[in-house]
Amino acid sequence: MNARMLVLLAAGGSAALLLGAYGFQHLGGLAPCKMCLWQRWPHAAAVLIGVVIWAGGPRALSWLGALAAAVTGAIGAYHAGVEWRWWPGPTSCSGGGADLGSMAGSDLLSLDAPTGVVMCDEIVWQFLGLSMAGWNAVIAFGLAALWIMAARRL
Repeated sequence: MNARMLVLLAAGGSAALLLGAYGFQHLGGLAPCKMCLWQRWPHAAAVLIGVVIWAGGPRALSWLGALAAAVTGAIGAYHAGVEWRWWPGPTSCSGGGADLGSMAGSDLLSLDAPTGVVMCDEIVWQFLGLSMAGWNAVIAFGLAALWIMAARRL
């Protein structure tokens, strides 16, 4: 398979993951957490890199595509570890929340608290034992391999 087709597969894979994420969000009603959103940016970069290469840009950009895929894979692996409680996640979207013992009763009854915060350490969907973050990691590392194969065939 030539480098151009590998770029198409790799960038297309990132585009498919982005579309799937938006489908889960807008059609499935599963709002993304902060870490889910972090995983989308490198996929978007990989798609943009693929478009630039296909439009005649330098094929050496395939190495940046590999980096983008590896970054989102690493974020996905970290996120999956947070979901499985292997390590702590960002305090803004994981953990037990604020120390309730130190709060006054009026603080507990306040309606000024943010609503709709999606927790990063809760698995809202899984398939074959892997959450969306876990599947993102597995697929993204596969896409990174495609990008590397494309870069090596220059």
